Amino acid sequence: MNRHLVIAAAILVAGLGIGAAWSQSANDMRALAALSDKELMKLPAKKLFSSFTTPASTMKSRPIGFYSKGCQAGAVALPVDGPAWQVIRPSRNRYWGQPQLVDLLERLGTEAKGEDGWNGLLVGDMSMPRGGPMPSGHASHQIGLDADIWFKQMPDHQMTAQERENIEPDVLAPTRHSVDKSLWSNAHARLLKRAASYPEVERIFVNPPIKAALCKWATGDRAWLAKVRPYYNHNYHFHIRIACPAGAKNCRDQPEANPEDGTGCGKELAYWMGNGPWKRIEHPPPEKKPTKPVKPPAPLTLASLPAECRAVVTAE
Repeated sequence: MNRHLVIAAAILVAGLGIGAAWSQSANDMRALAALSDKELMKLPAKKLFSSFTTPASTMKSRPIGFYSKGCQAGAVALPVDGPAWQVIRPSRNRYWGQPQLVDLLERLGTEAKGEDGWNGLLVGDMSMPRGGPMPSGHASHQIGLDADIWFKQMPDHQMTAQERENIEPDVLAPTRHSVDKSLWSNAHARLLKRAASYPEVERIFVNPPIKAALCKWATGDRAWLAKVRPYYNHNYHFHIRIACPAGAKNCRDQPEANPEDGTGCGKELAYWMGNGPWKRIEHPPPEKKPTKPVKPPAPLTLASLPAECRAVVTAE
């Protein structure tokens, strides 16, 4: 077992009763390297993948599995500073993706800055170095094909590390019914339209009022609106998702968007602007006290992910 996996295993196994903890000696760490394949497959996937600080760079770049259940090989990092983008919260080490995603973000930032009046992108979470489920914050972002882009424009200076960690977002949709008119601008609309215009983009997720504002703004060819989907928790950023690259055999694409009116500005949007989808969040049913102790669900393990993810975590 290689050094990266030794470190990952050392962080994890104490909680599983398999061996010694991260703070143990080099001899103990070498002992951890002797984990059997069966023991390895039992490791919690969230903790395992979040313990890696480097990608599986000896493997050919490819996404593996589905956006919410998989991993990635051969990931590359988006440079934390570029002419038309800056990475925020870099301490999270979630600015990794497949080369196709990195190329798209750089192109989007450059073109939006040059043509759409957008000063540059603030890029939030992409994926972890080897993908996989994150310890917090996302169900998807696992295969290097997702990225969060803030609705706040890049500042005119290169931000310090402290600024990047503490920067506050612009909440574009403070309620589920309307956008903040003091923040919403045509530049936001142009940025979203440009992102949706790229053929490799499968989905863009925004809060419902932002989709409604786009439907009102768009003229001419409105087909791009079909890619912009209303969804919870996207009021200060939009989530961009690209398709599986050609030849990625073990990558599973997002089902094609097919709104009833071709744009999603009709019945679908009306549903999201209503009370229906929000009931379970705003008015959850009261919890029933269990009659006997309830065993917590078992954590997602490496064995639950596509088989190729086993090679990703053991790669040098």
